[in-house]
Amino acid sequence: MSCSEEHKAYNLPENASSLLHGDSLKTWKIARGYNNDVRMNMGPCFMNYRQTYKLNGVVLDNNEENRDCGSSLKGQWKFKKNKKGEPYLKITSPDIPQLMNTDKDYKYFKILKLTRDTLKLSFKHAQYGNTKRTITDILVREDLDIGDRYFHH
Repeated sequence: MSCSEEHKAYNLPENASSLLHGDSLKTWKIARGYNNDVRMNMGPCFMNYRQTYKLNGVVLDNNEENRDCGSSLKGQWKFKKNKKGEPYLKITSPDIPQLMNTDKDYKYFKILKLTRDTLKLSFKHAQYGNTKRTITDILVREDLDIGDRYFHH
C-alpha cells in the first residue's frame, strides 16, 4: 500500500444520511470505545447509552434517563468535510460546552465508517487537566446483539 493510499479520505456512501437516520430516526448504542487506542471500560452508563439521529437533523441521547450518567445532549447534526475531504459529523448544541469540555457550541466527529449497522467516530477530547486525547467510538444499531460489550481491564 502506498502512502497516498494509506491517507486517502474515507468516502461517505451516497446514502449516508439514510444510513445514519434510517427512514425517520435511528438509534445507535456503543459497542466499543477507545481512548488513545486503549479499549475503555464499559460500565453501566456506556452500556445504557443511546444516541438517536433523526431525518429532520435532530440528534439526542438518553444520558439523563440513566442514574448518575450526566446530562443529555439535544442538538442538530449535519455532515461536513474538511480541506482534505475527510467526512465529519458536526453536532451543534448549547449542551456541547458542558458535555465536551469546550467553549464552542459545536463539535466535529470524524467519520471513519458508516454502514447500515456501524457508525465509527473519532474525536479529540480534553480530559483530566486538559490533556487532549483521541476518543474512538464504535456504535452499532440499537437492535444488534453485540458480544463482549461489558468490558473491564
